[in-house]
Amino acid sequence: MNRFIGSALVVLLSALTVSAAVPAAITPGEEVLVEKATSGNHGGRLVVALRAEPRTLNPAIAADAPSREVIGRMIADLIHIDRATQATEGALATEWKRSSDGREYTLKLRKGIRFSDGRPFDADDVVFTFQVLLDERTGSPNRDLLIVGGQPVRVTKVDEYTVRLTMAQPYAAAERLFDSIAILPRHLLVEAYTKGAISNMWAVSTPAAAVAGLGPYRLKEYVAGQRLVLERNPYYWKTDSAKRRLPYLDELVFLFTGNEDAQVIRFQSGDSDVLSRASADNFGVLVRDQAAGRYQLKDLGPSLEYNFLFFNQNDLTGKNLPQVAVKQQWFSDLGFRRAVSRAIDREGIARLVYRGRAVPLWGNVSPGNRLWINTSLPRQPRNVSEARAILKASGFSWRPDGALIDRQGRPVTFTIVTSSTSAQRTEMATLIQADLKELGMGVQVVPLEFRALVDRVFQTFDYDASVLGLGGGDADPNGEMNVWMSSGSNHLWRLGQKAPATAWEDEIDRLMQKQLITLDYRERKRLYDRVQTIVAEQLPMIFLAAPHILVGARADLGNFQPSVLDHYTLWNVERMFLRPESRSVRR
Repeated sequence: MNRFIGSALVVLLSALTVSAAVPAAITPGEEVLVEKATSGNHGGRLVVALRAEPRTLNPAIAADAPSREVIGRMIADLIHIDRATQATEGALATEWKRSSDGREYTLKLRKGIRFSDGRPFDADDVVFTFQVLLDERTGSPNRDLLIVGGQPVRVTKVDEYTVRLTMAQPYAAAERLFDSIAILPRHLLVEAYTKGAISNMWAVSTPAAAVAGLGPYRLKEYVAGQRLVLERNPYYWKTDSAKRRLPYLDELVFLFTGNEDAQVIRFQSGDSDVLSRASADNFGVLVRDQAAGRYQLKDLGPSLEYNFLFFNQNDLTGKNLPQVAVKQQWFSDLGFRRAVSRAIDREGIARLVYRGRAVPLWGNVSPGNRLWINTSLPRQPRNVSEARAILKASGFSWRPDGALIDRQGRPVTFTIVTSSTSAQRTEMATLIQADLKELGMGVQVVPLEFRALVDRVFQTFDYDASVLGLGGGDADPNGEMNVWMSSGSNHLWRLGQKAPATAWEDEIDRLMQKQLITLDYRERKRLYDRVQTIVAEQLPMIFLAAPHILVGARADLGNFQPSVLDHYTLWNVERMFLRPESRSVRR
């Protein structure tokens, strides 16, 4: 990066006047939550570089990581998972009680608190939120989590500050579910919902006054292609031990960089203050430069994220994609997928892409998730000879020039699409391309801008195969319901199923539903182990690697406590502060 340009950006950001919202006085009867973390100082701006622009500010429909990263600072949940301890704790709900049969939860809500626009929060907002999320018209990725025993969770208002959630069956780890439910402001969204337009609300260009949440920050400014700025929520319901209203920082500035290399350069040069994830290569460069003492770096070990290759097995009816439809005859063949899996060098991916700061994967649960990983899954090393034998048994053969052909004599060629903003996934796809060349497959890697990639995978289905990553939100299997349920919104290889397309998907549906309502951990573990076994055998996704969590922050950022759970660095941003001597001067 041109150092002059980088310095000019620092000057520009410093020159922007921080007209921070003044924290409102705590009112009588307001049930604030007093944090016990190290006390800090108010003031200052924190700059975070994103690899891509958020697609939306609407928490009901957000599925992409940049959107969730920004939205996560603007919203709050009923019961919160502390990312440091991974235990649940009170948030918008001060206390809760589960019925003896495990089917009913009664939550007491925090009294007297307000949304970021000053309007009061109460039980009506909670009831409205669940109504929106459960409505199929909304298209929320959270809906799958709220279907228990084939019936939606029923939410009723007991009084102004009490709600009751009733389920058809007991719901294991229900307390953890509430962490993923962002409470919506009924007063701003009920009209749009009534008109069936809730999914169109809160685009990134929406005026700041039209967006409100219960998180530590609220929208201030969006400049397309450049930045999105959040300012302190003056009504935020958490305080420090001295009863000073949080957050400490006046503003969060999200810069849009386009890819990870640019993101890291911004951090290294001082243009940004927090690095949420870094590649092993970039982390190594930063480690060598760390001696200057300008930033702090941490390797937290294996993440809960799983990266994978998957093939397009969607129903293409009405899509007019004849070339993809022909290739689906290969993709739906288990022998084909098994051969691809055996030919991929996972250890090589961990070594070359992540410089050893990753673990190879043969299943969807990372070793970082000690409570739920199925350690009995076979870990088969790369074996090209076995892969070729599997292909031969499935009816494939080779031309004299070594090219693989199917029963009809068609050469086996396909493209792998991945995100241009993720250097690691592009590199993984390139290594897979080389591995599969040894089988005679002609593979082309096509990096796409993230929004274009999401559109192809989730909407148009105009792709052959893709390398993506999921996971990191929580260790509990319930967070994966929308991936493994056949009707799930992240059931990537075959989206939009009204009924399971295969017998093994039907079995996974039954297992996931059963573990959902099983309260005994050991029995839940047995059920989820079986899910992992089926997935490893049927290979709807071919798992590759789980990278370590590699993060950083400016050296003078207080209360920086990164976690292996998403969001890795900003989960406690309301407590973060800049030490007094550093607030006025950016490095």
